[in-house]
Amino acid sequence: MNGKRIFLTLAGLVVLGLAGCQTVETTAPGAVGVDRKQRMLVSEQQVEQGAAEAYAQEKQKAQAEGKLNANSALTSRVRNISQKLIPGTGVFRSDAPNWKWEVNTLNTKELNAYCMPGGKIMVYSGLVEQLNLSDAELAAVIGHEMAHALREHSRERISRAYAQQIALAGVAVVTGATEGAVDLANSVASVTFQLPHSREQESEADIIGLELMARAGYDPNAAVSVWKKMMSANQGGPPQFLSTHPSAQTRIQDLQKEIPKVEPLYQKARS
Repeated sequence: MNGKRIFLTLAGLVVLGLAGCQTVETTAPGAVGVDRKQRMLVSEQQVEQGAAEAYAQEKQKAQAEGKLNANSALTSRVRNISQKLIPGTGVFRSDAPNWKWEVNTLNTKELNAYCMPGGKIMVYSGLVEQLNLSDAELAAVIGHEMAHALREHSRERISRAYAQQIALAGVAVVTGATEGAVDLANSVASVTFQLPHSREQESEADIIGLELMARAGYDPNAAVSVWKKMMSANQGGPPQFLSTHPSAQTRIQDLQKEIPKVEPLYQKARS
């Protein structure tokens, strides 16, 4: 990329930063009271488009390897649980129940699951099989991942990365470096598969997921048992898709503190 194009890229990012950077409330607080405001530098539409592209690439790769939805019983189970959780997302975002949700499974021994922006869910078979997850425990995992999407944590992390790149691009223009603009599909894939969530984001996903499962009629106490299983399976540390923060004990204690807030929702859903 020549100097002029670098400058135009930088200029576009700066304009985006000045005109598009905003402090937003991505979700309503719900019964658990998550109300942290977030600063965003990229639009929700941009990130969701990037997520759709990244997810399509992952599905295509899995399909080619014969690993996409290879276990039909597991896929049906994961989809059934997800469908029970989706209506509760409307408590946090009125638009979320109408997202173009996709729910699939990947046949692999890895302990993993994710929900990309816009509701693109993938559950790895190893997570369910190796931990012998009950439906309630699986609901805790899926609810946790849904919460990341509801809170637009990927968008927030990409925005932070973009802010850093604006500063770096300024240096690049001065020094004549030739780095291109960031591809959003790659950015979404990077934050999904490589970069751990912050402690703050993990805590939010834990407690929002807790409310989602309770509203769907799944015992919220299963959220505690599934995290214990995860930590035990990884010798005291979390699976790759979870951040190392908060610590296992802190995470469990925080969940236990929040359960009384959502217990009435669970009892109502069961009645």
